[in-house]
Amino acid sequence: MREVTLIQIFNHHIAQKYLNRSGVVHAIACAYHAFRLAKEYGVSVDLATKAALLHDIGHYTWYRNGKWDYDLYRQNDIHAIKGAERAHKLLIRLGENPIMAKDIALAILFHTDSYMTEGFIKRTPLQEIVKLADEMDEEQGGLHHYKKMDKDKAIKMIERLDQMVEDEMSQDYLNKHPLAYKNQTD
Repeated sequence: MREVTLIQIFNHHIAQKYLNRSGVVHAIACAYHAFRLAKEYGVSVDLATKAALLHDIGHYTWYRNGKWDYDLYRQNDIHAIKGAERAHKLLIRLGENPIMAKDIALAILFHTDSYMTEGFIKRTPLQEIVKLADEMDEEQGGLHHYKKMDKDKAIKMIERLDQMVEDEMSQDYLNKHPLAYKNQTD
């Protein structure tokens, strides 16, 4: 059982503030990509989806006159640093396991190398998945941050992804502990 679900994260006022500014559609798309990649590479779907959902919450300062300013972002990008800190604080407030909150924050920190010299980062599999999930949804000029979605639809998509994560985690548990199922059926 997870300490914190995606819907709990999404519904928190801090997440709402920053996800709405950086792009809810992009965040959800990345979370779905991260789920698929995590399954493929044997990484925690729980950690991957949470990190992907929150990976861009550090973008707030790159808005000018209420609109995303891609040129300003490219010149001064530290969104991964700000986002890692915001995500960690949010997850701890929600009751996430501190070790997991740290892993998620580090995946957010290293999802891009736009603020570092090329080749500086050696990523863990979780960090690589969040980076790939982000790249899978990117559009020229940062247009992926402008897409809009009705809040009710966003909630349904996140609830569906939460269920997919729960199902995958249950299946993983049964695969690793086959006697658990046998004991329940005896």
